[in-house]
Amino acid sequence: MTVARHAPSAPAPLKGVRILTLALNLPGPAAVMRLQTMGAKCTKLEPLAHAGMSTADPMGIYKPAAYEVMHQGLKVLQADLKSERGQAALHKQLTQTDVLITSFRPSALVKLGLAWKDLHKRYPALCVVSIVGARGERAEEAGHDLTYQADSGLVSGLDMPASLYADMGGSLFATEAVLQALLQRQRPGRSQGKGVCHEVALSEGAAYLALPRTWGLTAPNGDVGGAHAGYKVYPCKNGRVALAALEPHFAVRLCEAAGLPKQAATQMHKRSTHEGIAQFLATQTRQQLNQLASSKDIPLHTLPR
Repeated sequence: MTVARHAPSAPAPLKGVRILTLALNLPGPAAVMRLQTMGAKCTKLEPLAHAGMSTADPMGIYKPAAYEVMHQGLKVLQADLKSERGQAALHKQLTQTDVLITSFRPSALVKLGLAWKDLHKRYPALCVVSIVGARGERAEEAGHDLTYQADSGLVSGLDMPASLYADMGGSLFATEAVLQALLQRQRPGRSQGKGVCHEVALSEGAAYLALPRTWGLTAPNGDVGGAHAGYKVYPCKNGRVALAALEPHFAVRLCEAAGLPKQAATQMHKRSTHEGIAQFLATQTRQQLNQLASSKDIPLHTLPR
């Protein structure tokens, strides 16, 4: 089955580059979505769908709307890679592919005949980007976005993370790896024209996005973690306000608007400054705060309760 969709026009630095993806769920499709906007010609080879289903991709089953967005303009084929017919369909695509993206564990790649050593021997110019959960000894370990976020310190208490940071960070790493591979293949020298393989780990995507937390920036005692009175979420009269008056000139304007003493702008970590700003914001409606942001050039964003 082929599902053809149309993507909006955009600058095309990857025009002429042919990408085949076997990656399911979120990281791989999200990466391909970005690669398409760069002009790459992308094809996806999915497992055969079960009876009554249009796709075997888990994302297409539990969130069809997200699947539809990521697959817009993408040519989607289906094949059982464990069968001779499926292998034939795969290798037919590989003969006209610049970059292959996978998201299988290393052992599964070996079973499917997709180990880098085998692919490079058969298709010397082919580049491969392999998305894994983690590298090295952990490569065969079961994991998901939530476990990689937890491992990187991004899970607080019993609350679920606001987004799938490991998956989305991994998708950006995969996009970057495709670009790196294509540049390496073009580099003059003995290896010019030869394909390369890059491994992308979701655990590293989570760890990268967690760096501000690791550095202490977003910890409770960090300036962007709540310690600075100008960089917090406060209640206002009819909602909330995400305030980001971090730099000194923003702090001065905020404190002036709040009617605080002039020295308060240099004492943004003091309890009295926190309390003064909180009391002021509690008297303001979202509309008033939006007008204040515009007239006084103060970075803030109002939210409903």
